Amino acid sequence: MTNQILGHEQIQHIINRIAYQIYEANPNEKEIIIAGIEGGGVLFAKRIAQVLDRVTDATITRCKVIMDKKNPLESGVETSLDESTYKNKSVVLIDDVLNSGTTLIYGVHYFLRTPLKQLKTAVLVNRNHKKYPVKADYKGISLSTSLHEHITVDFTSKRYRVYLD
Repeated sequence: MTNQILGHEQIQHIINRIAYQIYEANPNEKEIIIAGIEGGGVLFAKRIAQVLDRVTDATITRCKVIMDKKNPLESGVETSLDESTYKNKSVVLIDDVLNSGTTLIYGVHYFLRTPLKQLKTAVLVNRNHKKYPVKADYKGISLSTSLHEHITVDFTSKRYRVYLD
């Protein structure tokens, strides 16, 4: 059984809210790095970056974080930007769903190798099943779900949706 938990208008509201929270946390920055984790994180980050482009004069630089989500320790983590691009800058690491925290913690670990002004995290759905001490600084919704349930985020259609299976 599939249940829709967020509809298009709700997701649009969350995207706007998170973008404004990022803007408010970086009022004097000339550049903000928006780093989306490959998959749904890149799509969510793209939507947030589009709002930030409209509301701030800061340069919004997009970055793709690449890793094997099932085995990030083996695959390692890479980004689409050279390290010098985000050094001493404000970075927001974005994913669609925070489940166990594995993907987010490896993404955070990657960026911690470089001096940054600040590093924040954002997710659309926080599932509260963390096995690592990582949190989302900005989150759309928090859900207490069973380990057997699955969250599906659909950014592919013109009407965004989040489902619980």
